[in-house]
Amino acid sequence: MTKTWFITGASKGFGREWTEAALERGDRVAATARRIETLDALVAQYGDAVLPIQLDVTDKDADFVAVQQAATHFGRLDVVVNNAGYGHFGMIEEITEAEARSQMETNLFGALWVTQAALPILRAQGSGHIIQVSSIGGISAFPGIGIYHASKWALEGFSQALSQEVAGLGINVTLIEPGGFTTDWSGPSATRSAENPAYAAVREAADKRPSKANPGNPTGTRAAILKVVDADKPPLRIFFGISPLTIATADYESRLATWNEWQPVSVEAAGN
Repeated sequence: MTKTWFITGASKGFGREWTEAALERGDRVAATARRIETLDALVAQYGDAVLPIQLDVTDKDADFVAVQQAATHFGRLDVVVNNAGYGHFGMIEEITEAEARSQMETNLFGALWVTQAALPILRAQGSGHIIQVSSIGGISAFPGIGIYHASKWALEGFSQALSQEVAGLGINVTLIEPGGFTTDWSGPSATRSAENPAYAAVREAADKRPSKANPGNPTGTRAAILKVVDADKPPLRIFFGISPLTIATADYESRLATWNEWQPVSVEAAGN
């Protein structure tokens, strides 16, 4: 069946790939971007199948208007993709209040507002699928991108809770957790704090970490995202890329080992 999508950040990266994947197979897409002219080529190629919407996801009122506009225009929404976001690079001591708030406004609150705007529509339909673009950085963490991790860990938390809240309403929630891909996430799309020389050695080591090796091709995610949205029982979480499972396995094995080692103290803290 033809699906109707609402995708934020459709101008480039995963958002553009998934917009094109949906349109190529005959689906309809409300595609949003901060600069609407970046969507002109999609309109020229796919015509009425794409609805371009100018949107800055940090504007809560605009998010609600955009989602309603898409639902009214197409008559329904089947897949809502919160893809808009960016990475901020900086050690925790280096991050300014403005940088921290900006990261949260886009990566966390933007997704929250779009999700809230879509839920009444999906509830009324009795169906729908919310796709939250998280990251391996949503379950693990590395030095130099701490505030980015904070935004994605928060996204993971509210989305897992949401999945339980809407499970009986016909609505699915999936967290896409990509590893490294050859997008411009760490390039032009990123922002960076002023560097403190005290962290030069930490920064150098972070730049050499194995997780940065062998990045994936974003085009390869096209087939993957279609498999996720077409599944009868889509996953709450799915990695995109080769490296995330290795990273997550090592991280969780370490956590379990520490929790078990300190379990006597944990039990003692119960005071029973």
